[in-house]
Amino acid sequence: MAVPFLASIGFSLYNVRLGDPRDPSFMGLTQYVRILTDPDVSGQFLDALLHNLIFAAVVVPVQTALALALALLVKKNLPGMGVFRSLYFLPVVFPIALVAIIWRLILARGDQGLLNSALAFFSGGAFGSQDWLGSELTALASVIVLSIWQGCGFQMVILLAALQQVPPELYEAAELDRANGWQRFVHVTLPGVRTTLVFVALYTTILSLRVFDQIYVLAKSGGGLNEDATRTVMYEAVTAAFDENNIGRASAISVVFFLIVVVLSLIQRRVTTEKEG
Repeated sequence: MAVPFLASIGFSLYNVRLGDPRDPSFMGLTQYVRILTDPDVSGQFLDALLHNLIFAAVVVPVQTALALALALLVKKNLPGMGVFRSLYFLPVVFPIALVAIIWRLILARGDQGLLNSALAFFSGGAFGSQDWLGSELTALASVIVLSIWQGCGFQMVILLAALQQVPPELYEAAELDRANGWQRFVHVTLPGVRTTLVFVALYTTILSLRVFDQIYVLAKSGGGLNEDATRTVMYEAVTAAFDENNIGRASAISVVFFLIVVVLSLIQRRVTTEKEG
């Protein structure tokens, strides 16, 4: 990890282009200045960063809460729970490219989309067809739903392991004190899995900030995804490197984004540690 990162810092200081017969020319911090101040470049970068922050702000709490709810559900000793655990975890096994293609079929525009067909059927035709991936209002939300569905099972397994480590005696003592289900959840379950919740939140935040695969597949495979409404920093870096052949700018974007992710992770860790204390 250190070698590619140091190489990115080096590339960001030069005008490096793929397939260019000319030798790289030294630019110093020009790439960083353009990313942050040049309207032709900084506009796309800041929009991409905003999309990343919106994505993380929604996915982290929703996916963590959903994973905890599923973990509490499958923890119950009921018939068939092994099957449900497998079904909830199954999307994690699928490659993200396959997941994106599945959701492209679900969210396709017009009557051929499974979601549009279902909504038209249950509404008696009152709900018109929507372009979920192409609309500026729903494109990013569609990617968020896809990502939550695909990644929730992994967090569920981690939280399930944490729930199984909570001593049963604590629940028995709470019942003796006539605590209801909500009180047992707040005063026994949450404190018992708090450290694991912090880890899951940090892990999900990092994954959310580096989101790329599903957006790239939906945008480049004919899925009709609105690129301007869903562009992320990683997507911006990859397209700068391989569509525009500008390795220097892509490296500068990656370095700046790395620093942003580190700062946000440290802040989140500090806040959650203080709450834990």
